[in-house]
Amino acid sequence: MATVGIAPHTYEVVEGWGNLPDGWTYREAAAVGVDSKDNVYVFSRGEHPIIVYDKDGNFLRSWGEDLFRRAHGITMGPDDTIYCTDDDDHTVRKCTLDGRVLMTLGVPGQPTPFMSGDPFNKCTHVALDPDNGDIYVSDGYCNAKVHKYSPDGKLLFSWGEPGTGPSEFNIVHNIATDKDGWVYVADRENHRIQVFDRNGKFETQWNNMSRPCGLYIDPKESQTVYVGEFGSAIFLNADAPGLGPRVSLMDIKGNTLARLGDGPMSEAPGRFIAPHGVSVDSEGSIYVAEVSWTIYGRNQDPPREVRTIQKLARAR
Repeated sequence: MATVGIAPHTYEVVEGWGNLPDGWTYREAAAVGVDSKDNVYVFSRGEHPIIVYDKDGNFLRSWGEDLFRRAHGITMGPDDTIYCTDDDDHTVRKCTLDGRVLMTLGVPGQPTPFMSGDPFNKCTHVALDPDNGDIYVSDGYCNAKVHKYSPDGKLLFSWGEPGTGPSEFNIVHNIATDKDGWVYVADRENHRIQVFDRNGKFETQWNNMSRPCGLYIDPKESQTVYVGEFGSAIFLNADAPGLGPRVSLMDIKGNTLARLGDGPMSEAPGRFIAPHGVSVDSEGSIYVAEVSWTIYGRNQDPPREVRTIQKLARAR
């Protein structure tokens, strides 16, 4: 069994985790989330968008087949709900865990003008305020904003502009909150995470990253931060050491605790192709969703689907 990380952050790779029904494929997994019972929700770009497993990888059900256009982000709500961000549909849908839509933010299939600042144009992810349930939406590929909504879907305010300075973004790709309500934004092509207060005021930034994509903050007391990082965007540097792809573990102050599978790109167990979404269960196991078709599989001769979801079990 392959092992990654360094003590006390050591993980065993659960090879072949997730038993798909015969004939099903993921195409690729954009995001992953874990509910209060440790059931795992894989948001895929194949024919079955939401694929649900138990923690051992046994298939439970699927849903969303006629609902989503292109999977991008999953956020689990504290009330057994799930927020699904669809970047090609320009919407966020709050759903029950069996797929009933409770609320939709954005107008399905209707993007706002490019870089207008209005929601949404290719929104990417959602975070929730732990105290009052306010909703933060990162927006995204063709916008440079974070939008804050009330729990019932009323737009409260937005912040951000294109650029490289504080409160500016170059692909605002993911978003998370900690137990005190601070807001963490994965500013992907600026190679950093920016930290804001509830009012969108810039607090600090974490640098020395390689295109942070996935972002998850463990709600436990330690509040470990899990960051999925792409590798180099420059083809000539794709095999350079120290540039990812990888999953980095950080403390809540931005100090690096461990780096898992730190490049070059590989299909080997415990290595990565394109870590795009990250989540953690109650036992501390890490689930990593990778957009491996987009980054790697479609460029093969012939094109082929490659591994797109991994479980890393906390070593005991």
